[in-house]
Amino acid sequence: MQSTVHGFGYGLVTPLAAYLMACLGGALGLRCTARAMLVTRSWRPGWLVLGSAAIGSGIWTMHFVAMMGFTIEHTPIRYDWPMTFASLAVAIVMVGVGIFIVGYRGAHGTALFTGGTVTGLGIASMHYLGMAGMHLDGQLTYNTFTVAASVVIAMAAATAALWAAGQVRGFLWSVGAALIMGLAVTGMHYTGMAAVEVHVSATAEPSADGSPAALLAPMLIGPLAFLLLAGVVVMLDPLMVTGKPAAVPIERKPGVPAHTDGARTIRRSTHHPARRPGRRLVHRRPRTPQNR
Repeated sequence: MQSTVHGFGYGLVTPLAAYLMACLGGALGLRCTARAMLVTRSWRPGWLVLGSAAIGSGIWTMHFVAMMGFTIEHTPIRYDWPMTFASLAVAIVMVGVGIFIVGYRGAHGTALFTGGTVTGLGIASMHYLGMAGMHLDGQLTYNTFTVAASVVIAMAAATAALWAAGQVRGFLWSVGAALIMGLAVTGMHYTGMAAVEVHVSATAEPSADGSPAALLAPMLIGPLAFLLLAGVVVMLDPLMVTGKPAAVPIERKPGVPAHTDGARTIRRSTHHPARRPGRRLVHRRPRTPQNR
């Protein structure tokens, strides 16, 4: 039989907390992506990996914080831990692929579209793989149209966020992008949850120890700790606030012409009487007495 589904078991507490987690992971990840575009060679992969892990952990934490308020009438909910953490790995890997594309190809054109699409599919894959790890005495079915809408929202949100990160316009710009990304990712989650229909095969009252909050809280400790550590790393970097690269001396900039002001100064100094060319000294006659 079809059972009643409650998505807001704790009122607005879980949606707001989930939104903050999505914003935190998005802000850290986008800031790391923007920082990676200001460096070259050896440092860029490290910043991109940190950004991928931050966004992946943020959306995964957002999902399961929101799932704390998800209850099904007359049936307990259990979670398969390997499947649940597999959804975290999928999120980090697929988001990382999209971020690396944008980080090395730029946030424009085909690279932006490809990176945003892969990142959005990673967000959606994490959501539905996490739902597949949920076990209950019944069966979950989905409305195809609503699922497709949630995937489109995820791809659009990821593309917009990566474009904003590629602008490298400072800390406040990335914060605004993270707020929009958090809203879109949270909206994608609840759009996907609106597609769920539950058909219960047996009825049983969930115990207090088996509540979603009691089951999910231990799993969230690791990703939350990582997000806090990533936040410390981001805030300790001096270029994170300004979003601008350090000034490069003019003599080290590529493409600078050879006739700089310094070179012209050296040329003018050749006319100094103390530094006359040796050619003129060679033709000067000696001033020695001559016999007449």
